[in-house]
Amino acid sequence: MEQQVVVFQLGSESYGIDIARVQEIKAMSPITAVPRAADFIEGVINLRGQITPVVNLHTRFGMEKAPVTKDTRIIVVNMEGDWVGLIVDSVSEVIRIAEDTVETPSELVASVDADFIRGIAKVSEERLVILLDLDRMLRATRDLAVGAAA
Repeated sequence: MEQQVVVFQLGSESYGIDIARVQEIKAMSPITAVPRAADFIEGVINLRGQITPVVNLHTRFGMEKAPVTKDTRIIVVNMEGDWVGLIVDSVSEVIRIAEDTVETPSELVASVDADFIRGIAKVSEERLVILLDLDRMLRATRDLAVGAAA
């Protein structure tokens, strides 16, 4: 069985999310800051009349914030009926990944946010794509964001 994933970059790593969850990929646009939001919540954008929270994946994963470039994108994903924007360094492609090329990450390489990793796909001998579990990541992000605002 195969799945289609949208591949994006954070730093030097490639990540993938299920294309069925992606509403759109847009260029960086002005973001309105929200007072007392969690540090990884950049703020909100107005996306066709819908106020959409935007999460910076660099800060969400404990990485140093990257400068915005012409390649920076916001991937808008569906989370249980709500839209959430994810800031990434760039989006490179949509690829098909066979399930038998996906391995569970080793305990040795798994970080604090290992729950957010569904697996690691071997796309070629030289290339790996970290597949994110959007449901877990977004649920944990929402829980932290609500806690920060309280």
